[in-house]
Amino acid sequence: MHGYYYDQNRVYPEEMGGTGRKKGRRPRRPGRAVLLFCAALVLLIIAAVVLHWVGDTLEHRDTLSRPSGSQQEGQGGAWEEEEERGETTVERAPLGDQVTMTLNARPQTEPHTLQTIYEENIQSIVSIWGDAGSSYSYGTGVVLTADGYIITNAHVIEGCSQVEVILQDDRSYEALLVGMDTPTDLAVLKVDAQDLQPAVFGDSDQLQVGDTVAAIGNPLGQELRGTMTDGIISAINRDVDVDGYNMVLIQTTAALNSGNSGGALINAYGQVVGITNMKMYAYDDTVEGLGFAIPTTTVKTVVEDLIRQGYVSGEPTIGITCYTVTEEMMEAYGMPAGVCVKSVQEGSDAKTQGVFPGDVIVEANGQKITTIEELLALKESLSAGDVISFRLWRSGAYLEREVTLMEQYVPQS
Repeated sequence: MHGYYYDQNRVYPEEMGGTGRKKGRRPRRPGRAVLLFCAALVLLIIAAVVLHWVGDTLEHRDTLSRPSGSQQEGQGGAWEEEEERGETTVERAPLGDQVTMTLNARPQTEPHTLQTIYEENIQSIVSIWGDAGSSYSYGTGVVLTADGYIITNAHVIEGCSQVEVILQDDRSYEALLVGMDTPTDLAVLKVDAQDLQPAVFGDSDQLQVGDTVAAIGNPLGQELRGTMTDGIISAINRDVDVDGYNMVLIQTTAALNSGNSGGALINAYGQVVGITNMKMYAYDDTVEGLGFAIPTTTVKTVVEDLIRQGYVSGEPTIGITCYTVTEEMMEAYGMPAGVCVKSVQEGSDAKTQGVFPGDVIVEANGQKITTIEELLALKESLSAGDVISFRLWRSGAYLEREVTLMEQYVPQS
């Protein structure tokens, strides 16, 4: 059983129900301790059964789990319950700067030592802390410009109301949100600084399987900030579907852990060639050396759009997230082969036309749809403003819906 997940970087303080031991607690009597131990043992057994069931359920999902979202119940049956992060309300930065992210060619020189790579990049790596009300988020960022533009992952700041950026010399800044793009998991922050050290970015298209790389980030938070791990490029252009969004990522053996999100994947010449964002996990086995990063060719396009206008233009979306219906789900819920809608975006034409979570898409524009890959391929052949004719299954009945594609990202006010 396995899947992908964005680095788990959400922490719940003790006073908000998280782990930790409160001060001033009186010692318990032995009898009470025995009762509590027995109760805890029962709860652990129940939890193990529940986790085993959840693991078996997630094994059959073709979309990839994120540490956010909400319970989705539709006509096809209830599905997974996830933490609700809410709206991202970080104060917005002014837009319109014509910032260019330069991708440098791979130099025709000897590779750098790992020590040199670290020295060249460590001052361009920052820590990011986000306040999400009942929890806080931590991650990593990469400096784009000396005057304070910083790249990170969208999921690091998702649901946050305030974000703080901490430099390697311990200076801290309150960050403004320039823009974020969930489908590519990228965000740009802006801090009021003039003397930051920008990273040197390389062209990810020049990567080859087997190339040596290093990752620098903040695994497990501020205490271990600036950690470097090394490995190789193990795959290029790896297609990964996350909650209905298709990502094309770099796969690496460099170790990534919670808090590495938004950090740098660096080639043997000290150039940042990717923004780390994801790793693989397994419920029934140990998985190591399966990390992922967003290639700089993608980062460049998205970041420049975000800085200029606050959103990414030109990419169509249906306004839904979804997952492939598996044979096990067909047997358990009586669903047909197709793609099940997980959520419907507010303001989308899909919402207006009456597409609901739990609906199963079985045809689109007359084409039979059995996997999410087929639906994504159809969508990506169209443009914003085009119409898709859907045939949907809902509670045993079939319905027809005409849905107009819209821009992939609608900027928040």
